Amino acid sequence: MAQSVGIKDVARAAGVSVGTVSNVINRPDSVATETRARVLSAIDRLGYVRSESARQLRAGRSRIMGLLVLDMGNPFFVDVARGAERAAREDGLGVMVCNSAQSASEESEYLALFAEQRVRGVLLTPTDASGRNIASFRRHGIPFVLVDRVAEGTTECSVSVDDVAGGALAVRHLVDAGHRSIAYVSGPPGLNQVRDRRTGALNALAEAGLGPEHLRELPTERLDVAAGRDAGARLLGLADRPTAVFCANDLLALGVLQAMYAAGVTVPDDLAIVGYDDIEFAAAAAVPLTSVRQPAVTMGALAAELLLEETEAETTGKRHEHRRVVLQPELVVRRSSLAAR
Repeated sequence: MAQSVGIKDVARAAGVSVGTVSNVINRPDSVATETRARVLSAIDRLGYVRSESARQLRAGRSRIMGLLVLDMGNPFFVDVARGAERAAREDGLGVMVCNSAQSASEESEYLALFAEQRVRGVLLTPTDASGRNIASFRRHGIPFVLVDRVAEGTTECSVSVDDVAGGALAVRHLVDAGHRSIAYVSGPPGLNQVRDRRTGALNALAEAGLGPEHLRELPTERLDVAAGRDAGARLLGLADRPTAVFCANDLLALGVLQAMYAAGVTVPDDLAIVGYDDIEFAAAAAVPLTSVRQPAVTMGALAAELLLEETEAETTGKRHEHRRVVLQPELVVRRSSLAAR
């Protein structure tokens, strides 16, 4: 088995000291041109790759940023990761992306891994409603920023979208189209987004002089297409079936759409559907999906920038003030909600 090449091997091959090799790698301008060329030639010939973990240990600063999201199967979080990666790369950092799968126990394990690896900081979309995982992670002194969450009860930075406004946009659109009986396929009730979008939906009904009984909630355990299909099957079984559905995300909405198609229910003539997130698949669905758009890439980039700002402040001694950034959603209207009533 081939042995890995170390810095001593490079120094021996180039006929220089270990310190000179280190200078060529870290401070090349401090080394004479001829000597630098000889060392670089040895590095290339031997295939030397410096130990990043050892370098980080000496410097006390990782070049890795952690990102922990609810579901990497959801294109919304893929876009968040893309924005975060873009901002991190501009600062010379990489991003370690992990998926909690909406599990508080898996979230705890990944946060422990981040602490073990001493990452530069963490971007976190929490799933543990109790806040225990965050409280435990905070003890490690690693900066973190909440993504797609308002930092309620914490002092850390956060970047989120006004989900109350988003829920209101969706249901106001349906009410304006003439709907008076609306279902809300809501997802896990412990998630803040689910509750906030419901609050917005109720606000829109109240604006129209309609009481909460006009919104029928169908909770699901997960926020995926399969859960949406299950909710669609339950919807079909209702004797007084609503004429419109607002879903807490697009994956749920696509699942409801599949259930309606399989049952021969026409969208939007028999049932109007509005989703949330405006993922790429929303516009490409068999019936293009009306959705509340979240600026996911922007959200990820802003969160990473806040984290970088905080970590730089720690090393330079500058003052960092935690900020709560709330972005605004917008409604993108497509055919799934455009039937004349």
